[in-house]
Amino acid sequence: MIRLFVRHEVADYNTWLKAYHDFDGERRGFGVVGATLGRSVDNGNDVTVTHDFGSLDEAKAFMSSPRLKEAMEAAGVSGIPTIWFTEVV
Repeated sequence: MIRLFVRHEVADYNTWLKAYHDFDGERRGFGVVGATLGRSVDNGNDVTVTHDFGSLDEAKAFMSSPRLKEAMEAAGVSGIPTIWFTEVV
């Protein structure tokens, strides 16, 4: 299993969270089989998300999706996210 980590700043956490949940069906369509959400204890608009995939190819396809980029922009993501992939062991 591949776990994708994405950390980014958002303009407003509550607005972002609604948009995140609204995108759930599309996210699952990209192969996401599990997810977690976290917020920095020092800054509630600093968000880290994990998504689990069956393969690295699925995870990379998800991250390169123009639709995901649109959804992130509409959700108020600011700046360039920090992204990394791990293999769950």
